[in-house]
Amino acid sequence: MLTERDLTEIERAHPQGLSSAQIIGICQARGLRLSEATFRKYVQLGLLPRSRRVGSKGKHRGSHGVYPCATVRRINGIKHLMAQSLTIEQIQSRLAGFKQRIESVETALDELLEAFERELIRPQLDLSVRREVSRDVHAVRRTAADLMRQLIQIEGRVTLTDQQGHGAQTGAFAER
Repeated sequence: MLTERDLTEIERAHPQGLSSAQIIGICQARGLRLSEATFRKYVQLGLLPRSRRVGSKGKHRGSHGVYPCATVRRINGIKHLMAQSLTIEQIQSRLAGFKQRIESVETALDELLEAFERELIRPQLDLSVRREVSRDVHAVRRTAADLMRQLIQIEGRVTLTDQQGHGAQTGAFAER
């Protein structure tokens, strides 16, 4: 299992997220067994968040999937709970409560910011106001992305410890 220090280091090194290949590589390099098939299975079962598509710079470069940096923490927690003999179904049940709330917060923030952006194209809006509001919306999007990363990290620390507190003993889920 990864220690809290390992997890914090990974999250600080990759605040913008990681590709699935990077996540698998990090886990394998640190002794956590994880195949691409297992990673995909965890995503399909809702144990891990889905990736967001990020465009690559350059002509015809396409996009690639980026997972939140807290995904490594989540995998570590899943592996820990499985070592404690919890089933995938029990782990899914434990994760469901906060996940839905976090997703609804993210959806609400996205919808609100998109509504502000739609207002920016109104011809009645003064150009200087439009620029100022556009900058503010952009700043709020960055803040919202940070908030979502923090919520996912908190959720991982809260939901992925076993009920007897064994996770805290390993250091994998200790409070920062």
